Amino acid sequence: MTDKPIALVTGGAQGIGYACGEALAEDGARVVLADINGGAVEEAAVKLGGGAVGLSCDMGDPAQIDALFDRVETELGPVSILVNNAGIAVPGPFLETTLEQFSQVIDVNLTGTFLALQRAAKTMVEKGIEGSIVNMSSINAHVAIPTIAAYCASKGGVMQLTKASALALAPHGIRVNAVGPGSVDTAMMAGVNANPEAMAMVMSRTPLKRVGAPREIGNVVAFLASEKASYITGETIYVDGGRIGMNYTC
Repeated sequence: MTDKPIALVTGGAQGIGYACGEALAEDGARVVLADINGGAVEEAAVKLGGGAVGLSCDMGDPAQIDALFDRVETELGPVSILVNNAGIAVPGPFLETTLEQFSQVIDVNLTGTFLALQRAAKTMVEKGIEGSIVNMSSINAHVAIPTIAAYCASKGGVMQLTKASALALAPHGIRVNAVGPGSVDTAMMAGVNANPEAMAMVMSRTPLKRVGAPREIGNVVAFLASEKASYITGETIYVDGGRIGMNYTC
């Protein structure tokens, strides 16, 4: 057990998830990183230091989600900060997207987020913890790309799940918010980064004229998890370099 608040970050082996772990650790949390890549998440926890723990979990598998929380609660204590960051995309032409592909994305991005959120909240309510839950949505909850329809649907669902759960949990002092990143320099964007034409397209719809850094997302997540955001719940904050507000290409 630990006296520090326990912060669980899913999809924490790299990119935005790891950056969230860094920011939360700097704010004084004991961080647990969970990821489907067990080896990578263990290495990430060692790199993070400060007693961070790396655990393997497939967020598309309800049994593994339950096992993750069981282990964290038994070995470290109840989670008071949850960051639902794990997510996948399966790009492809809309008319060729299979039900299996669509379900795979929904299972991880939306159902996994719901199950982790609900499990964390049940323990918070039981223990009287006024915790904070931050879900990772996307600008694609608001705008759309035709080749990632399942991803767009899942992130729109995350936005609405955030609102509904925030209302349900407000009487218990539990806050639920979301962050909607724009184009961020992660492995998911590696193909775009390597393609000058694709990058020019991204820049044409990004007023700040650069991609975001993972830590810029992590900082907003840490803010929402902190007492500085104590009167914010049910919101999605878009960290997108200005893209959402744009109605033309510049």
